[in-house]
Amino acid sequence: MNLLKVVVVALSLALDVFAVSVGVGMRGVSAAQKFRIGAAFAAAEVGMTLVGIGLGKLAGRLLGTGAGYLGFAALIAVGAYMIVESRHESEVARLDLSRGGGLALASLSISLDSLGIGFSILYIGAPLPVALGAIALASIASTTAGLMLGAHIGRFAGRYAALAGGIALMLTGAIFALLKAHHLG
Repeated sequence: MNLLKVVVVALSLALDVFAVSVGVGMRGVSAAQKFRIGAAFAAAEVGMTLVGIGLGKLAGRLLGTGAGYLGFAALIAVGAYMIVESRHESEVARLDLSRGGGLALASLSISLDSLGIGFSILYIGAPLPVALGAIALASIASTTAGLMLGAHIGRFAGRYAALAGGIALMLTGAIFALLKAHHLG
């Protein structure tokens, strides 16, 4: 059950990464740029998750068992934010996201949801190395797929991938909170 939770969270994050990667892929990128973008996105996702874990541990010490519910509420909030953002044209999409400041800004923007994930991942009961590995692998796979398919799929898929990711995170947060409340997960 805990592994399934990690997979759901990793795939939800991957949809956001996929959406940004489709936008970048629409412009065409070289193999070296694909590698650089994939590595940067995965590092940002895992790094921000680790920051969230640190904040989650601190909240756990301060709030006790209520911190788990706060973490799940963060998942729901991040999902809602992703839904709202999927409805608007991103300023990030106009930058060169394949290098330099554009790549750093894109990496930071897609990893903000990982902060909320890190905050709540302590409370889903999966081993941390497994969770971080799943997030990194999902990020790399979705970046690769988005870059490769970007020119063919276009803006339509990018927008709806972010929307689907937001819905998935909101449902995930709600389901995890219900499972915790009923001592099922």
